[in-house]
Amino acid sequence: MAAVTAPMASRPRASKAESFVDNKRKEDVRLSNINSGRAVADAVRTSLGPKGMDKMISTASGEVIITNDGATILNKMEVLQPAAKMLVELSKSQDSAAGDGTTTVVVIAGALLKQCQTLLLAGIHPTVISDALHKAAGKSVDILTAMAVPVELTDRDSLVKSASTSLNSKVVSQYSTLLAPLAVDAVLSVIDPEKPEIVDLRDIKIVKKLGGTVDDTHTVKGLVFDKKVSHAAGGPTRMENAKIAVIQFQISPPKTDIEQSIVVSDYTQMDRILKEERNYILGMIKKIKASGCNVLLIQKSILRDAVTDLSLHYLAKAKIMVIKDVERDEIEFITKTLNCLPIANIEHFRAEKLGHADLVEEASLGDGKILKITGIKDMGRTTSVLVRGSNQLVLDEAERSLHDALCVVRCLVSKRFLIAGGGAPEIELSRQLGAWAKVLHGMEGYCVKSFAEALEVIPYTLAENAGLNPIAIVTELRNKHAQGEINSGINVRKGQITNILEENVVQPLLVSTSAITLATECVRMILKIDDIVTVR
Repeated sequence: MAAVTAPMASRPRASKAESFVDNKRKEDVRLSNINSGRAVADAVRTSLGPKGMDKMISTASGEVIITNDGATILNKMEVLQPAAKMLVELSKSQDSAAGDGTTTVVVIAGALLKQCQTLLLAGIHPTVISDALHKAAGKSVDILTAMAVPVELTDRDSLVKSASTSLNSKVVSQYSTLLAPLAVDAVLSVIDPEKPEIVDLRDIKIVKKLGGTVDDTHTVKGLVFDKKVSHAAGGPTRMENAKIAVIQFQISPPKTDIEQSIVVSDYTQMDRILKEERNYILGMIKKIKASGCNVLLIQKSILRDAVTDLSLHYLAKAKIMVIKDVERDEIEFITKTLNCLPIANIEHFRAEKLGHADLVEEASLGDGKILKITGIKDMGRTTSVLVRGSNQLVLDEAERSLHDALCVVRCLVSKRFLIAGGGAPEIELSRQLGAWAKVLHGMEGYCVKSFAEALEVIPYTLAENAGLNPIAIVTELRNKHAQGEINSGINVRKGQITNILEENVVQPLLVSTSAITLATECVRMILKIDDIVTVR
């Protein structure tokens, strides 16, 4: 604006009516933002629903990922346009809020952008559109809540149904009968009775091991490590009645704090150094043995070796089982599960800091070995899932799908309502908002009507991806809903319209409400941008 008014000041003042401001650029920026947002939405649109296609992503490093999880696809896409980046962030926030519906939220945003484009070209002011969208989103949440069916955590079947609905659109959908109950049991086992609303998914550890098929996936009551016991000096590989210590110090000779070289001039001094090293390590191991500990989990060390060959030899003689290179970020999970305390210094090594388990053993699995700790006494509220797969791509996708299923169950724990799937809620919203739009006055009603039309993109895309005739299906769906059958949706398997609740296609209320509110928020933001300023 400043640039436009500066030349005017030098000319003699014209009357107020004549001042002209060029709005062309603002409209161009808005339209280019909308177009790039729609391009991102169209990229993931084909992967929506149980019959959606999968995307193969090839990264610059040569890694290949096969997935149809919206958040993963967008995360890996190199999006440069700033407005399109907002849609990538949108799917991330849906992933953290609900965990599922990451593709849906982007597709809804894309459809809303398309409707906004039409409204803008009709000459409606962006702020008016933005406020109307906000109102419509608020109303949508009320309508969805009215449609929802309450669910109890004791009703395991409903939880399994919603988890398997989430899994049905994934690459590993044929295993949904196995993974869905597994996800439900995993989440229910980590709920703290004192805080029944909160589920921390960090308490569920997913360990991936190549080999076998996804059918071999199972939960382990205890701990699983994708590591071998160190066999260096013939130490034990199986320990019953284990007393387990998690240590964060090194069992190796101390080093000087600063880079120094010690010059040894004769052999007697050399012997003394080696003797001292031996005594130092033996002293440590005697203290460990004295506390009754017989299994050591040693944290990875950066500064110096966590264990040396000498210390492993002595530990093996003392019949202590050693598992080394435990990652730093796993320590919290391990101590919570074993109900023990990490020990940071040899001086603090006491029996009350140890965890107790019936059995620690190394098991052969596929071409490698894993370590299982079972029968833990006073086990913390955690659980481990061992995921198997025939190749790395399937394994990664199984982990992502399982994470989505866990998130769905978590949604149901925090907000205990279920809603029909299969495009039913979207059509119902579209119908009720369309009726509401007729009551509203002026531009607002017009904008709400567009919002209602935009929501039809979900059933339309579901039908399109399943190879059905989208126009015929959506029209029939509208008729059914107009007759009051609010749970009618697209049954993709039969290729026709059925009561979706009876087909067990359900999803948590939180997934739908957060998808609509987040998508609307994102679109309102894009609408209000009228200029892009690049700062070098």
